[in-house]
Amino acid sequence: MAKDKTPLLLIAAGGTGGHMFPAQALAEAMVRRGWRVKLSTDARGARYAGGFPHVVAVEQVSSATFARGGVLAKLLTPFKIFGGIISAIMRNVSDRPTVVVGFGGYPTIPALASATFLGLPRAIHEQNGIMGRVNRVFAKRVNRFACGTWPTDVPDGVQAEYTGNPVRASILERAGAAYISPGDYPMSILVIGGSQGARILSDTVPAAMAGLPETQRANLRVAHQARSEDLERVIAAYDAAGITAEVETFFNDVPRRLSECQLVISRAGASSIADISVIGRPAILIPYAAAAGDHQSANAKGLAKAGGAITIPESKLDADTLRDQIALVLDNPDGALQMTLAAVSYGVPDATERLVALVQDLAGQNT
Repeated sequence: MAKDKTPLLLIAAGGTGGHMFPAQALAEAMVRRGWRVKLSTDARGARYAGGFPHVVAVEQVSSATFARGGVLAKLLTPFKIFGGIISAIMRNVSDRPTVVVGFGGYPTIPALASATFLGLPRAIHEQNGIMGRVNRVFAKRVNRFACGTWPTDVPDGVQAEYTGNPVRASILERAGAAYISPGDYPMSILVIGGSQGARILSDTVPAAMAGLPETQRANLRVAHQARSEDLERVIAAYDAAGITAEVETFFNDVPRRLSECQLVISRAGASSIADISVIGRPAILIPYAAAAGDHQSANAKGLAKAGGAITIPESKLDADTLRDQIALVLDNPDGALQMTLAAVSYGVPDATERLVALVQDLAGQNT
């Protein structure tokens, strides 16, 4: 039986949305271009694979991390990783990828190690301003190294290229959406904390808004994403302050809410910053202090330096400080508009296309 001559892209990504969402964007684009695409991940990452095109084959690999589990689990980690690498080599010999792209996380080790062993064209896309451990190990062992955040701290000798972080189609549809500056009329504020560390936003944001003048509070329409265990007290805090608020554990229409808000208060995850900057909205960023290598602080630097965001470190976050920064945006319509324009100038709406071009270069398809 003749082998399929269609070019094959093997995407490897760890089990978090931060790794999987940009991987999904590249998969969608390459499928549209007639490529076969496979996703290599572990059981945790497979839970995120539902958004990938149905034609993308999902290969679960044996992998592990030294960061979780007890002593026995840590002792078994090298053996699990080695087993995953051997399995990946056998798969890639049988169905040889044209290009391999890793997006970070321990589950990418088998794919990147096998690609290195077999001499396959390979690349890494690092979403954050501080590199993850696995990407740092393989940075000098790949043909191309792409960055989603600029600048990114890379090892000496690695030539990084800035592609930006791919965003969802629903974000692209609203790229550079018209902005209504704050004023004496209903204003929307979006509060998104992500799944990790959002409690501090539930502790401080309602209290900060309660400290705004009553005339301003009456105009606020807040959408606040909070943990399930925090819902009741957050709702009660907004009610006590006389602020209209929707408080949910998850909003499935964040792109719309982003495009309609006057201000977004957010963690500084790479994907969140990409969404905020592509649509273009003033932002107050509170980097998650416990993020590995403090990478969220690094993520926030570029947008803040461009003038599109105000950054408040967790160590300096309290209700009064946050209230003052919210007021700074809402009381200055011209300044808020300038933040919007600065955010748009920082955004990279064609990040997916840049990654596509990188893959095609590695495959020798670009002239």
